Amino acid sequence: MLSATDIRGVQRRRRSRYSDRQHYEEYILQRIEGYKNSIGRDELLRLGDEAASELQMMSEGQFVLTEVLMLETVDRLIMKRLALRPYRRWRQQFVKLREAQRTPTHWGLEPTCSLARLLPRIEPEDTALVIGSGAESATYLLAAHDAAVTFIAGDLGSVERVESRMASEALASMFEGFVAPLESGFPEFLGPVDRLHVTVVDPSALLECSGSARIDFLLDLQQRSRPGGVHVLLATCQGLAPEALRGLYHGWAVDEDPRRRRRTANPQRPDGLVLVKPTCPPDTESLVRAASN
Repeated sequence: MLSATDIRGVQRRRRSRYSDRQHYEEYILQRIEGYKNSIGRDELLRLGDEAASELQMMSEGQFVLTEVLMLETVDRLIMKRLALRPYRRWRQQFVKLREAQRTPTHWGLEPTCSLARLLPRIEPEDTALVIGSGAESATYLLAAHDAAVTFIAGDLGSVERVESRMASEALASMFEGFVAPLESGFPEFLGPVDRLHVTVVDPSALLECSGSARIDFLLDLQQRSRPGGVHVLLATCQGLAPEALRGLYHGWAVDEDPRRRRRTANPQRPDGLVLVKPTCPPDTESLVRAASN
């Protein structure tokens, strides 16, 4: 993830975006795997028999059927059943779709929302964690910018809804969704989720937590963020405003929108709080400042 300084300095991205061809191959793979998961075992076996018959007719006994050939033929038969478009036709629509997907308004967000000003800084494969059903739109928006997104919610319906939307919008290649109650802290099975570039929190997901559990959870999230990482606390919950959680972020800086500071007439209610982790621990920061003087 690029820093705000990198953006002001017109810094080149360290990682290039996925090519349209890569997106197409992932889209085809997602549709094929989704179809396989939607049909029963008997139907899948019939597909295998159909593929074997087709290969035998084409080969006329000139080569031995292999598992790879079988899998490729089954996938081709599924593509035919689903009437999936070839690359050139798909790309004509995809380019316009992806351009729209990278705008907040496509997901029902305001163009000046808290997450929007971070988008120019996101690089492909940046790691992102989104917590709570009230942050679903943030999940889609980050995935559209090629971030590797993990989504956590306490209810199965929310996770299934996000998974379905991700698949239909061809965004599921770098997405994982999990059902995980947060009352007892960060789920142990998600231990490897760390070194995060962006974390988006819907505070309503923490309402059922006790005060101490909420503090432990947010402190754990802070440890999982890399230096310079960003937390976006959304204003989705009247009972738990982002400002009420600000005191738990010792040493983190508030990333303010300069455009909002310039607005004096008719100020809008903030839609969230953006906090930036220091690039080195607070005690180290003081030593660095002292050494530079």
